[in-house]
Formats: sequence, structure tokens, C-alpha cells
Amino acid sequence: MQIRLSPSMRSITILAGGGGGGGGGYGLLDLTKVKVAARHVSYRTMLQTVLILAFLLPFVFILTAVVTLEGVNSCSSFDCLGRRFGPSFLRGDESTRLVRNLYKVLDQVNAERIPDDMKVPSSFQEFLSEIKNGEFDAKTFAISLKAMMENMDKEIKKAKLSEQLHKHFAATSIPKGIHCLSLRLTDEYSSNAHARKQLPAPELLPFLSDNSLHHFVLASDNILATSVVVTSAVRSSLHPEKIVFHVITDKKTYPGMHSWFALNPLSPAIVEVKGVHQFDWLTRENVPVLEAIENNHGVRNHYHGNHLMGTNLSDSPRVFASKLQARSPKYISLLNHLRIYLPELFPYLNKVVFLDDDVVIQRDLSPLWEIDLFGKVNGAVETCKGEDKWVMSKRLKTYLNFSHPLIAKNFDADECAWAYGMNIFDLNAWRKTNIRDTYHHWIKENLKSNLSLWKLGTLPPALIAFRGNVHPIDPSWHMLGLGYQEKTDLDSVRKAAVIHYNGQCKPWLEIGYKHLQPFWTKFVNYSNEFIRNCHILEP
Repeated sequence: MQIRLSPSMRSITILAGGGGGGGGGYGLLDLTKVKVAARHVSYRTMLQTVLILAFLLPFVFILTAVVTLEGVNSCSSFDCLGRRFGPSFLRGDESTRLVRNLYKVLDQVNAERIPDDMKVPSSFQEFLSEIKNGEFDAKTFAISLKAMMENMDKEIKKAKLSEQLHKHFAATSIPKGIHCLSLRLTDEYSSNAHARKQLPAPELLPFLSDNSLHHFVLASDNILATSVVVTSAVRSSLHPEKIVFHVITDKKTYPGMHSWFALNPLSPAIVEVKGVHQFDWLTRENVPVLEAIENNHGVRNHYHGNHLMGTNLSDSPRVFASKLQARSPKYISLLNHLRIYLPELFPYLNKVVFLDDDVVIQRDLSPLWEIDLFGKVNGAVETCKGEDKWVMSKRLKTYLNFSHPLIAKNFDADECAWAYGMNIFDLNAWRKTNIRDTYHHWIKENLKSNLSLWKLGTLPPALIAFRGNVHPIDPSWHMLGLGYQEKTDLDSVRKAAVIHYNGQCKPWLEIGYKHLQPFWTKFVNYSNEFIRNCHILEP
């Protein structure tokens, strides 16, 4: 029999001969021609196919024989076969499969309670040692891992809460250098006639009620911080000759505050320093609510009592920090409530900008007096929208207790909040409202409810009292959060007109953020004799 392939590979001819006949020739020939598919197959393709089959078929044969000999007939799937013996392209992803199996085990024990008497490894090394020395099944391994991680989570949370408590004590205490500065300047007031000279000079007194000038009001008992606010405002102004600062302080700090500005004038700006005792209007008859705050036992216990009461390990560090901040004694200080009486304290002024003592002015603020408030009283930056979702996410529910029926009935929890610290007040418009009476009313309600309407300071009653009388201004005028948001964007800080170190980490404290302090310290005169003698050193 002969087989002939046509050159085109399109047909195969089979010649089959019978037995015998003579002479090596063929007998009766049977011819069979088999047609092959018309598709063209090159010799190269056929050769490659034969080579691949020649390589794989022996391998599969040997592999099958090995599996049979090893008694692993249960591994019947091709994936299993490839995973055990095949080349890498036949294997599954073992690491992915291992993670899936581990997740299943961990998910099974997720809802299980850790036994109280269980010995929990205190470190990863101890955990590995227990696994090595013990006979752990998968479930025991998962429970032990869960117990160790839960224990570590508790320890971390304790450490963070302890850190916040130490920050609170640091923030509410007076640094030795600042206390020294106040004492030395007070002593200077009693012994140096120049430190006692009238502020401002008699010929400048008419300018204190001149509405063509730009009037700033600041209430503080911190001499160093106040000096930075005033200095930064004057240096940043394009028209310093139009600036008039009205600095208000308490009776104890007044001599030192007066001495500072008497010995360190900021001409051509005008600075007036007054103590609360020098305002005839500030009597107990006019501010009965503040007397009630000072004398209320619950209030004093809240602000001066055990600051750990009402906290637990389930609190996040941020929640714990806000609870501690709410217990700062400054919130029952008259200086902190003073801004609600601006129309009465400055009866001849039409418009003022009120500044907190923890701000720095970086840009000329003259345009603030040109902003049209459209009949509103308070020009302020809203704090419910912005790129920083921690700092700029404040609404009424952030400050007021909406679980109390009195709050829930009268206010909208999602109403946008606004910021104290840099506010434009139209005093003429203010005098036509009942803002002060509303403020007093809600403070009384909070006292009657044992401080259950809100906990944090003077902003909550102000948010209530000024409702409907706030005009939003551009956020670039007032940037907040530099006292608690460590990740504050530095480019935004540089561009802001006023930066506000609200929060615990004030720039004059050791706990202040080092990368944010230079924006404040550049306005401190470290060459000043009193600052040097009190060892207030440049960072």
C-alpha cells in the first residue's frame, strides 16, 4: 500500500495492490482518493503543531502516571492537577486563594466574644511564638489574632485620650513666660510714668468715635497674643493711619496691657486700652445673666470640676478633645461674652471688626468696610462647606443638642454655622434688633436645663441669637482650624487674609504645631527687653 499527498495538501491518494503476479509489478490496482478540506495549511504550521504535541503529550502522560502512583486520584480537576505539578501558566493564584480562606476564618470569629480569661499576646513576637509552640487550628489562630488586635486598639485609644487630656491642661494653663511678661509690665506700670501715659494721647481722643476710620475691637487678657494681632494688622494694612484699635481687658491685666502699648506705640495707628471696670455700662444690672453663670454651682462644677467625668474609652480622640474644650474656664469669662454688648459699649460707632486674640492678619482689611451686608448685622465666614471636611463641616447640630425637645422644636439641625474670630458688625443695624435679649434668654434656658442644650462656649447662643442676621462673606477673609487641624494646607494659609488658631494648640504654647507657628512668631518682637527678660525665646 502506498499513500501519496498532493503538493497542495488538498487530497490524499491510497494505492492498494493485490497479491501476486509477476515480476514485482502491481496487480489489480485499487485507487482511493480522499479529499481533504480546502483550507490551506502550511508546512510550517504543521511542523509547529507536531512539535508542540511531541512536547506536551509525553509530559501529560508522565504527569498522569505520577498522580496515579502517589494516590492522589481525588485531585481530579485540571486546576488542581496544574496547581500541584503543572507549569506556572496552569497554576491558580495561591496567594489570592490563601487570603480568601483566611478571610472566611476571620469572618467566622468576627461576631464571637473573646473569653474573659483568655491570655492575650502582648506583642507580635509573642503571638508568633505561641503559634510555633502550640497546636493552633485555624479558628484558634483567628480568635487569638482578634484578641490581640482588640487589646492593642484599646491601648492606642487610651494613649490618644491621655494625650488629649495633657493637651487640655497645657492649653488652659498660662505659660511661665507669658505670666512673667504680665507681671513685669504691671510692675512697670506702677514705677514708670511713661508706661502710665494716656492712651491714646489727648489730641487723638476724637478719632476714637470717628466713623471715617477703621475700628477694630479685641477683648483679651493675653498681652503677647494681643500685641501680635495689633502688630500684624498695622503691618499688613495699606492705610495704617486709618486704623483704630479698641483693646479691652480685665481689671487684673489692665496695667500690664496698658504698659505694653504705651511703651511700644504702633504709630500712625491709634490704640486704646480699657479695662472692663472702666465701662460705666457694664454693671450687674445690665448683664444679670453673666452673674448667674458665675454663681451657678452646676456651671462652676462643669468648668472647674473633674474634667474626666462624662468621658469613656468609646469616645474618639476628636470627640474627647471637643468635650474637654467645652470645659475650658474661659467660657465663663466676661471677656468671652463681651462681644454681645458691642452696640452699648461703643454707642458712637457705626461699624466695627471684632477680632479674637488668636488670629493673625496677613492682608489689608480695609475692603471689609466696603462690604455691603444688605441690612444684616454680622458679616461672617460660613463653616459648613469647604475643602477641609473636618474644619469646614459645621452645622447647628455640631453645637446644639438636638436630642433635647426644646432645641429640636425651634431649630434646623442642618442649618449652616458660621465663625467667630473675625466678624464685621453693623452696629446701627444691630441696635434695631433684639439680639442681646435673645442671647440672654437662651443662656437662661441652658442654665435651667443643667447645660443640656449645649456645652461649648459662647458660639452656640450666638448662633441662635444672630439667626437671620448673618451675611456670608468670602472664606478667604478668615481661615480657621490652625489650632487643631495639623494637616492645614500651607498654600491656603499663605493666601488667607486672617488666619485663626482656634483650638487647643495655640502658637504661643509648646503644643502648637511647629510648621504653623512661623506665621504667628514673625510678628513677635523677640528683641524687646521685657520679652527677653521673661525668656520668651524665638523658636
